[in-house]
Amino acid sequence: MRKCPYCKLQLEQSLLAGVEVDYCPLCYGLWFEEGELQWAKDEKDRNLRWLDIDLWKDAEKFRVSRGTKLCPADLMPLYEVRYDDSKVKVDACNVCKGVWLDRGEFVQIIEYLHEKGDHEVLNSYAKNLIEELWEVFVGPEMLRDEILDFLTILKLLRYKFAAQHSVITKLMLSLPR
Repeated sequence: MRKCPYCKLQLEQSLLAGVEVDYCPLCYGLWFEEGELQWAKDEKDRNLRWLDIDLWKDAEKFRVSRGTKLCPADLMPLYEVRYDDSKVKVDACNVCKGVWLDRGEFVQIIEYLHEKGDHEVLNSYAKNLIEELWEVFVGPEMLRDEILDFLTILKLLRYKFAAQHSVITKLMLSLPR
């Protein structure tokens, strides 16, 4: 029986973006088991599927929670982790790799990823394209998922380029085929 780290009420289950997650019926916090946050993000907006954030990559971003928050799954202390370079701080379990989000933090993460994705596609497109192509061969996800990530970034680049450089796009479209 999993309990909310804040309210201590029994968590209930619901679907969020096609992923079954646990939530608190009082404070509406969300518990994601390992991998579920990424799956929910990918289902919420397929254009964000290529943009994966590894919460455990940078050990310096971990801060031990001083409160009484315990992991709903294994009752170990939750660590406060900044979600990449955003202002969102999530609570993560270093044992089971689960993530607790307070009410509204899932929406804040999606908004942050939209901003980051727009910036990355336009300003670091060559680097991201090469990284995604490399992941097709050695990536952590299944081959099909890595190919879909690569195709997604190609599609986004085309749309962003067309939006930012409409004159060049019109000129290219007017060329004989």
